[in-house]
Amino acid sequence: MIAIGNFLFRFRNQLFPAIIVALYLLMPPPTLVLDNPALTLAKDAAAILVILAGLALRATVVGYKYIQRGGLKKKVYAKDLVTEGMFGVCRNPLYVGNMLLYCGVFLLHGNPLLVVIGVGLFAFMYECIVYAEEAFLHRTFGQAYEAYCRDVPRWGLRLKNFAASTEGMTFNVRRVIGKDYSTVSAAMLAILATEMYKLAGFEQAGRNTGVMVALGICMALVGIATAIISYMKKRGAFRERMAS
Repeated sequence: MIAIGNFLFRFRNQLFPAIIVALYLLMPPPTLVLDNPALTLAKDAAAILVILAGLALRATVVGYKYIQRGGLKKKVYAKDLVTEGMFGVCRNPLYVGNMLLYCGVFLLHGNPLLVVIGVGLFAFMYECIVYAEEAFLHRTFGQAYEAYCRDVPRWGLRLKNFAASTEGMTFNVRRVIGKDYSTVSAAMLAILATEMYKLAGFEQAGRNTGVMVALGICMALVGIATAIISYMKKRGAFRERMAS
């Protein structure tokens, strides 16, 4: 699993979207849940709430303490052992947020087989990545990392630690926008693309032209907003101010 995790860590930005597209193509979404529009709407609302929970968790993590998850030269790497902020609540809070995003997107799709396979597959892949990271952290930080593991769960959120682990810290909105705007954009595009995919499969798809156009316009607006924020970031708009 560590070997698989090192491979996935290196190529996840390419593999994970490709896997989602492949799952979508192999398992088309159902038109309605049990032929019940109200149940379908409730399922979609629950999916959106799960996605928002994932985004909120990621924003909380980044807002208090950001760590570079890209490693060094696409290999697992950490210069310091980060234990404050949300990393005092959970050892992998960003990955928990990511799993919530994936669960929400798969639930929004609605094919029961895709939900089971998709969630199970991504849970396994993240477990492998975490094993690879833990092996590196154990080699690098030794007893300090072992003590951290005893105090903080790998996947659960020990919320009673939150006050102590964020004491004296300030939530940084600028950092959240600058670091996580691409994740928010990807989540919004995934929601819109999933809804378009579902509408395209309806027997009365021709009657949904107006909705499809509206969804397409929303996707274009998300793309424009993402480009604007990216440009602002390159211009230094979200650069963190150095403490004097």
